Amino acid sequence: MKLKRHILAVDDNAGVRTALELLLSRRFDRVTTIADPSQLSHILASDPPDVVLLDMNFKSAVNNGNEGLYWLSEIKRRNDTVPIILMTAYADIELAVRGIKQGAADFVVKPWDNDRLISTIESLLTFRRHTPQASADGMDWGVTDSMHALRAFVEKVAPTDANILITGENGTGKEVLAKEIHRISRRSRQSMLTVDMGSLSESLFESELFGHVRGAFTGALADRRGKLEEASQGTLFMDEIANLPVHLQSKLLTALQSRKITPIGSNRLIDIDIRLICATNADIDSYVAEGRFREDLLYRINTIRISLPPLRERREDIPVLAGRFLREYAALYNRPVETISPEALQILTAHPWPGNVRELRHSVEKAVIVGEGSMLRPEDFTLTPSRPQTLSQSPADLTLADMEKNMIRSAIHDCQGNLSAAATRLGITRQTLYNKMKRYGI
Repeated sequence: MKLKRHILAVDDNAGVRTALELLLSRRFDRVTTIADPSQLSHILASDPPDVVLLDMNFKSAVNNGNEGLYWLSEIKRRNDTVPIILMTAYADIELAVRGIKQGAADFVVKPWDNDRLISTIESLLTFRRHTPQASADGMDWGVTDSMHALRAFVEKVAPTDANILITGENGTGKEVLAKEIHRISRRSRQSMLTVDMGSLSESLFESELFGHVRGAFTGALADRRGKLEEASQGTLFMDEIANLPVHLQSKLLTALQSRKITPIGSNRLIDIDIRLICATNADIDSYVAEGRFREDLLYRINTIRISLPPLRERREDIPVLAGRFLREYAALYNRPVETISPEALQILTAHPWPGNVRELRHSVEKAVIVGEGSMLRPEDFTLTPSRPQTLSQSPADLTLADMEKNMIRSAIHDCQGNLSAAATRLGITRQTLYNKMKRYGI
């Protein structure tokens, strides 16, 4: 899949231009090649590129690179944000240093290695202003067609009040997407409240959602509004909705259908006006088939369903996300890191990322902390190796419950009984882990 980027190559050698066009057009959406650098000012003004490949020598028998350095300064004067890769047939380190000091992003020697050149360009695209912008609330849509289509769909449904169910594996960014939906909705001026249904104990379910009055039960020392009332005119996000026990699902359904609640200890009906967004990492349709989730409640919360793909299915977004996380943590920890090496980016892109975006974020954060210098290299990243199948049964023989039980047992074993660490590894809260252990008799 081609990246939607414009690459400009400037070289007076027709053979070089042809080779670059053939190579780069396989990977990038638009490739422009020119022989005369005097055309640069027009192109920079009318059709700015995302990366410039600039030859260092344009005059026959003159190989000192001065003309290339001149045009480098001209490009930087007109567009200080575009990354520039200098190209020369002469491996002159001093010239490379001069070019880098004057603002070039990188330096390659002819004849170049195709894979390395592509990786270098992709690396630069990650860390410059021409990468896809994150939304104000943190949703980074990446560069893949699937995420572009998802963004268009979200922008279409977000302004409505339709209930939305977000599905996806742990770590794919379901809560971030929920915040993005709220941000661009008609309710954005009001609050978005979050309830983790997986960590909500049965005894506190009604109090948390419906509220209570003073004296309603032991410990009810004051009136308390429930989340359904607090979120009035705003958005309520219910995470891990599939973990809600069946007998409590009916109470939630009644409240959503009537759009009224009664606090514990009160006989007063309170109208609720919310936009509901739910999320789950479970196969909720299978839960319905197994009787673990009410079909009528699913209909109520599932007016619109949005499925977030795992990171391994949108690998072209990995460099974009890694670059964003690098900038974020470099600023947070005041570290001098500016970029990731092409070799490290190749490793990150090839990794399966079972923990998805959350795992990538943590890996980049750790690398920023331990890395030395301005560039992160492969040795700065500690990636969890893909674990081979060790279950006694084949996946086809296992139910979802069996697979979840085995994953929990494996995480607890790997963490040497540390339940907090096991919950973090599984991407769930500690209370959710307790609930699942109780359910499965672990």
